Amino acid sequence: MSHDHAHAQPGTHAAEMFEPDSWDERYSGDETVWSGKANPQLVAIASTLSPGTALDVGCGEGGDVIWLAQQGWQVTGADFSAKGLARAARHAADAGVSDRVDWWQVDARTFAAQGREFDLVTTHYLHPPDGGMSAVVSRLTEAVTPGGHLLVVGHAPSAVFTQLSESHRNAMFAAPDLVAALPDSFEALVVEERPRSVVRDGTQVDIADATLLARRRA
Repeated sequence: MSHDHAHAQPGTHAAEMFEPDSWDERYSGDETVWSGKANPQLVAIASTLSPGTALDVGCGEGGDVIWLAQQGWQVTGADFSAKGLARAARHAADAGVSDRVDWWQVDARTFAAQGREFDLVTTHYLHPPDGGMSAVVSRLTEAVTPGGHLLVVGHAPSAVFTQLSESHRNAMFAAPDLVAALPDSFEALVVEERPRSVVRDGTQVDIADATLLARRRA
């Protein structure tokens, strides 16, 4: 069971939520923002892979980074929020995995691999406005080593997100929407909506995660 990642302040526009200043402010308080638990689709899929090097883009407070490190991966956590990365580094130290992680401040919208390649590139619940996720996926493929995997998970459009503004709902995507962003060197392995249970206002709600897993041909 996971915390609901689709929460936003009423009346905010999706574009406002996708700026570093907004997230730095969000991470400035004393309260943790996320549950700290690894995202279930990551656990399900990464558990079938042999540990190697991993890049988690939009890592937030580091829950997925820490879980991957605990499974034997050497992990780079990437985020555009300096305060988020600082929190993630503290959490990784508390979990005793600092020697298996490093950090990279980068904006997914302008991401460039800069020659770095990873066995697994993953991003969860990254929702740039105006259909921008396809461009992000295209950029992230550059960081996948031959034979490696790309895992993209997000909120599939659903009527359950009644608390969100129209701009936030429009930023959601279905997994098939992203397939065209994959280069010819990639093979799509999973293109589907996978269920996830969240607790919202004390009530368990089942929602769908748009899940794309692709492999770069060796």
